[in-house]
Amino acid sequence: MTLVDLLAALAIAIGLVGILFPVLPGSLLILGAILVWAVQVDQTAGWVVLAVATVLLAIGSIVKYTVPGKSMKRAGVPNSTLAVGAVLGVVGFFVIPVVGLLVGFVVGVYAAEVRRVGQQSARRTTVAALKAAGASILIELAAGMLAAMVFVIGLFVT
Repeated sequence: MTLVDLLAALAIAIGLVGILFPVLPGSLLILGAILVWAVQVDQTAGWVVLAVATVLLAIGSIVKYTVPGKSMKRAGVPNSTLAVGAVLGVVGFFVIPVVGLLVGFVVGVYAAEVRRVGQQSARRTTVAALKAAGASILIELAAGMLAAMVFVIGLFVT
């Protein structure tokens, strides 16, 4: 195992943590680490690993937005509420380290819904938005872990 192998593995592990705690762009970090590794290995197997990981992460990125988005639509969460949640999530990201994005998103969704439909319905739609956000993280994490598994297989093949 070379230094590049170890650094790529470390970057992939950090990327997986970045998916769980959205401080770093986890999927991009994983893809970048595999790209650097594939360039360094410069073998067919390395390029195949990069291609497969790219497809897995791309599919994960698409699915992480479509599946939760559909469930929030079914729960009646309007786009305007999600926009308020997103804006406060970004603010929270800078105000509260590590968990600010999630806290800001929840506070934003709840505040927008209280104003729109009242406290009782706001709880229901906020819970639906939280479940969708959790599903989004799990989908991206699954794609990242699959890409990491492909990388490990690539380590054994090269």
